Formats: sequence, structure tokens, C-alpha cells
Amino acid sequence: MSRLWVTGYRSYELGVFGDSDPKLAVLKYAIRQALIQAIENGVDWIITGPQMGVEQWTAEVAVELKPDYPEIQVAMMVPFMDFGKQWNEANRGKLQSLYAQVDFHDSVSEKPYESPRQLQAYQSFMLTHTDTALLVYDVDHEGKSLFDYNLIMNWQEQHPYPLTLITMDDLQESAIDYGELQESDKFE
Repeated sequence: MSRLWVTGYRSYELGVFGDSDPKLAVLKYAIRQALIQAIENGVDWIITGPQMGVEQWTAEVAVELKPDYPEIQVAMMVPFMDFGKQWNEANRGKLQSLYAQVDFHDSVSEKPYESPRQLQAYQSFMLTHTDTALLVYDVDHEGKSLFDYNLIMNWQEQHPYPLTLITMDDLQESAIDYGELQESDKFE
């Protein structure tokens, strides 16, 4: 069994503010390509979180891949109970819809939010319950995932733990590939 932790930028950090944003198609394309490669290299659990952005997009893409890769399992873990309760109704509904589609979802802490320690416990849980990580993150374009990146870098000093990054340059290449794919589909 090989378990992949996927995280990265929040939607607002990438300037994606809706499902119709053209950047979202490129981001999902990049995530899809990375997940397919991971699955073909032996990953059978894709584990992500609930954050709006890379984490929810990963859950969506992974669920879409299940017909072609029925062996994969998709899990969403949240740091504490009632995660997202302060979100608007549409965002809460989207999260609940994802919970219904994934194979497993649960909370690391059985309590509502109390302190930043719950977020640290969540990060520790994700790190120690996975074998490798994929981050849509670029060290030259900081975001909240800097904490995850630094945690993984420190963990790697003592443990074998492969990390794959999808950087801004990688996203630019994905945009070119995706654009070419869309053009070729027009002529078929």
C-alpha cells in the first residue's frame, strides 16, 4: 500500500474564484497528470484535506479517475470537527458533496477548533500516515502551504519521504500542454 498526501495553494492564493475560471481547467489538468503518474507508480490511496483550492480539486480529480483506476481510494481528512462551518452555504454544500463521493473522510481531532495545536496535529497526522507527498507549491511564490513544505523538508532529514512539487513553471508547461490538447480536440 502506498499513500499520497496532496496539498497546495488555496484557491484565493492562485486567484481562482469560481468553477468557470479558465485557470481551474489548467490546474486540474496538472493535478490529473501528477495523480496518474503517482497511481501508475504504485500509489493506491490519495489523501487530501478540505481546503478550497488544491485539496478540493484533488479530491474531485481523484474521484473522476476512479473509473479508469478502480484500485485507488480517495480520502479527505479534516483537522477538527465542524471544519468549514463558517463558510457560506454553497462552499459548505460543495464540501459535503465531496465527502459523499470519496471513499473515506474523517476528522483528526474529535473536537471543534480550539487552538493552532489541532492544525499542527493534523499536519503531523498527514505526514506520518502517508508515504509520499505532492504539493502544488512554488517556494518562490509563498502561500499557506509553506508550513507543509517546511514540515516535509524537516521530516526528510530523518525519514525517506519523497516529495513532488508542481511549481509555477510546471503550471505554465501544463497550460501550454492543455492548450495544445484543446486545439487538437477541435480538429477531431
